Amino acid sequence: MDPPTQLNNPSMELNVSKEESSNSSNASPLLPHGEAASALIMLVVAVIISLTIVGNVLVIVALRTSRALRVPQNLFLVSLASADILVAALVIPFSLANEVMGYWYFGSTWCACYLALDVLFCTSSIVHLCAISLDRYWSVTEAVSYNLNWRTPLRIKSMIGVVWLISAVISFPPLIMPKQGERECELIDQTWYILSSSIFSFFIPGLIMILVYCKIYKLGGLGRQSESSFMRVEVEESPSSSQSSGINTAHQRRHLTDTQPQPSPAAGHLPMTAVAQMREKHFTFMLAVAMGVFVVFWFPFFFTYSLQALCTESCYIPKALFKVFFWIGYCNSSVNPIVYTIFNMDFRKAFMKNICRTCKRT
Repeated sequence: MDPPTQLNNPSMELNVSKEESSNSSNASPLLPHGEAASALIMLVVAVIISLTIVGNVLVIVALRTSRALRVPQNLFLVSLASADILVAALVIPFSLANEVMGYWYFGSTWCACYLALDVLFCTSSIVHLCAISLDRYWSVTEAVSYNLNWRTPLRIKSMIGVVWLISAVISFPPLIMPKQGERECELIDQTWYILSSSIFSFFIPGLIMILVYCKIYKLGGLGRQSESSFMRVEVEESPSSSQSSGINTAHQRRHLTDTQPQPSPAAGHLPMTAVAQMREKHFTFMLAVAMGVFVVFWFPFFFTYSLQALCTESCYIPKALFKVFFWIGYCNSSVNPIVYTIFNMDFRKAFMKNICRTCKRT
């Protein structure tokens, strides 16, 4: 008869405990939100990603194909739409995976790249809007000289390059910061970076935009009837100087009207510069709305993000609330095409034309 098995063997218990600890470390953590909630989150975020990509692709196609929208200053909107598409393609899917899984699955190297891209694209969005506001302001205050000499494709592209350069400088620190754990990928929690990035990537550009659009409104560039920057070019010359400068004035009139959207047949009884004035005002108002929406969507996140750095212990902000503000900011990438559609007739026409053309092909 075999001897009885020793159940209390210390070596066996040690091996079993090692195996259990190894299995538990290799096992994936449970879903933090539950299966139903996770499925709902994935569905909502999938809709946001789809709206962002499809909407901003329509914006780029409209700006490239519509004669009324194909002007140098709208290159800003092409670059802005591209940044929003990149957010939806390269940032939001990984944020979704991190949120649903409850841990970072993609390694520390991609975590650093992911955080840098997140800061890069979000910062470029607001810096683009800031550059657009300055462009609109200069077109109102320095009408003739700015529209003739500075609003050229080359100079607009140079300004866009500066926008991306500023955004890249602000987004560089996540690449050189100490890497986090393999299963962690959180926003940088160092006070100096939180405050500096929030100030330079949101608060300063936001303040500049608000002040600039208030100035434009006072000058009559948003809605009130006033002397347009384009109407100033139509100054009648004296008889003594008409022969010497008539060619230059004709060139100025032709250049300014060509760079603005062409009038519709319904408005054919209006002078060309009057139609250009109205469309410029409507376009500026649309961009002011886009700026306001951006500030509303991103202010809660940057405010709470900065507040946590200033008073880490005395100011308690629930983690769930912070995540909600974080995702509200991402939703802004899908809003701009909606704003363009609601507040600008040229965009509506271009969208409908391109959609109908695509439907006919299919």
